[in-house]
Amino acid sequence: MLPNLNYLSYLSMKSSTPIWLILILFSFILNACENKKPTPDAEVRNGRQITITDTVSFYHADGSKISKINVALADDADERNQGLMDVNKLDSDAGMLFIFPDEAQRNFYMANTPLPLDIIFVSADSTIVRIHHSTPPFSNKQLPSDQPAKFVVETNGGYAISHDIQEGMKIRF
Repeated sequence: MLPNLNYLSYLSMKSSTPIWLILILFSFILNACENKKPTPDAEVRNGRQITITDTVSFYHADGSKISKINVALADDADERNQGLMDVNKLDSDAGMLFIFPDEAQRNFYMANTPLPLDIIFVSADSTIVRIHHSTPPFSNKQLPSDQPAKFVVETNGGYAISHDIQEGMKIRF
């Protein structure tokens, strides 16, 4: 229920407090009294946190180091299925390393992933075989490795371009 403006005008005239200040104070009081319960999707809005445990380094073909990122490992089926889904924030030097038990053609997609990512497919001999740059968030489009891959590195979108990481280069972890 809104206050009677005539009463507020009366209060304003009887005191040195302008009506606009009374309205602002009233809105703050009303807002403070509001019962704010966490919504069920609060965790999704706040995002899932990942635990950084390792590093991945990128190398030129001649063996010179390009860059290094800190990664969370996804080395079992549940972690690989979850990936970076529902992660809303990723440090500029962070990512995820997926380790598969075998080398095979792989397909990734971005469903439930709110960040654009670079998806880097890597063969068993640590050679980068395919990079999908700045993949669109929440997309169900399949992103294939095109060649057999045993590892996949996910970084923030644009990381590979900004560090001049290209197919044919190597990783180490």
